Amino acid sequence: MSARKSPPQNRRGPKPSVEKADVFLNIPYDERFEKLLFAYIAGISAFGFVPRATLEIPFSQRRLERIISLIASSRYSVHDLSRVQLDRTAPSTPRFNMPFELGITVGIGNANHSWIVCETVRRRINKSLSDLDGTDVYIHGGTVRGVFRELCNAFVRNRRQPSVEQMMQIYRILRSKCASILQNAGAKDPFNARVFLDLCVLASAAADNLVSQ
Repeated sequence: MSARKSPPQNRRGPKPSVEKADVFLNIPYDERFEKLLFAYIAGISAFGFVPRATLEIPFSQRRLERIISLIASSRYSVHDLSRVQLDRTAPSTPRFNMPFELGITVGIGNANHSWIVCETVRRRINKSLSDLDGTDVYIHGGTVRGVFRELCNAFVRNRRQPSVEQMMQIYRILRSKCASILQNAGAKDPFNARVFLDLCVLASAAADNLVSQ
């Protein structure tokens, strides 16, 4: 007996949508890090994830509570601890936000949450945060392709496996549309809630078009 076939209308129906996992992105917010912001958005989206960041936190909400909520609700988090230098604005001060948010992540102790640490310089984290000894640290070298390479290493078991070239295509799309997105949001830089969300939407659409499941 031949197998029964589904009615034609069922075969032509839309595919069910798949909920995308959130990835909390813990990075510095300044001009020198701009290209890597685009790289992280492009790369995370290419893997079929949704980037999340403290940039989204509205002024009406207490920042620390919202940070904890964002981390706790995310399936993954990426913590870039490469900004260890003193800033140029008096008084010269190192940036503590990134290691602080990593500490929150570890302290939450969510068994369903996985976190990764990225850096620019190999073995520097052995001095800057020696408590992470024994933890794999992903060294991107401060380059866009380096970020893509290390995301490939970190998410090697993910179902969707984009190539570095596909991630570069998404990155170029974001860069080409950045000026118009900034203009529409009335913003001067991409470290802005509206701009960040628009970039993520654009990256997700480009990834779904370029990268097969």
